[in-house]
Amino acid sequence: MTDPTTNQHRATSGSAAAGRLVADAVSLGYGERTVVERLSLVVPDGAVTAVVGANACGKSTLLRGLARLLRPSSGSVLLDGVDIHHQPTRQVARTLGLLPQAPVTPEGVTVVDLVSRGRHPHHGMLRRWSAADDIAVAQALALTGVTDLADRDVDTLSGGQRQRVWVAMALAQATDLLLLDEPTTYLDVAHQMELLELLRDLNASRGTTIVMVLHELNLAARFADHMVAMSEGRIAVVGTPAEVLTEETVHEVFGWPCRVIPDPVSGTPLVVPLGGSAKRAHR
Repeated sequence: MTDPTTNQHRATSGSAAAGRLVADAVSLGYGERTVVERLSLVVPDGAVTAVVGANACGKSTLLRGLARLLRPSSGSVLLDGVDIHHQPTRQVARTLGLLPQAPVTPEGVTVVDLVSRGRHPHHGMLRRWSAADDIAVAQALALTGVTDLADRDVDTLSGGQRQRVWVAMALAQATDLLLLDEPTTYLDVAHQMELLELLRDLNASRGTTIVMVLHELNLAARFADHMVAMSEGRIAVVGTPAEVLTEETVHEVFGWPCRVIPDPVSGTPLVVPLGGSAKRAHR
């Protein structure tokens, strides 16, 4: 596997101006437990970045740190060159949107009410609800295919429907940067593809910078421009999908041998795990 020190340098090479969102030697954790240690990363502007890695390697913790939900014990997260914890909450929310891994739905809220909450950062003393907000909410509902659910209580929806409603709220926020933690959770394969194609279209049409944690490596390879592979709270490899998804890296990061071949549809790397006799032979 590529030397992690080299890849940390690749991830941070260049000035902070290379990206609006930068992690500078951040350590993150919960209480006395450190999960991410002295990690540096420049999120490339206008790209789709996928963060991958084994369970409990620090992917979600890194995303929470980038979104200002966790304060680093050391180092800093910079948004437009300024420590994100030194910026007003509403100002950050106008620039950076987050879909957490397990969002908590307020009791008794309808779909349209939840999606409308994505517009709150754009309001203030002198800015009230407007026709532009109505349009943003309607577009978010339509893009995620939940318009017909608008008047339903969120609590009555299936897991997949609820996930699409939360994505709609993030889209309604209309930020330049969008962070999503396992956005394809609860979705069947058709809705996974629809959602990832939607995010790719959003990136292409609006230039939205997207960072998403994904478990499915082949979907990550297909829809991301840039990949970050994490292992034990550090960056193992960072680069294009072709640079990251090598047989050596997948084996080292996930502890399982594989073959990597071109995807017959997209041409992107396709990871085929080995098993049975093939796995034993690999050893």
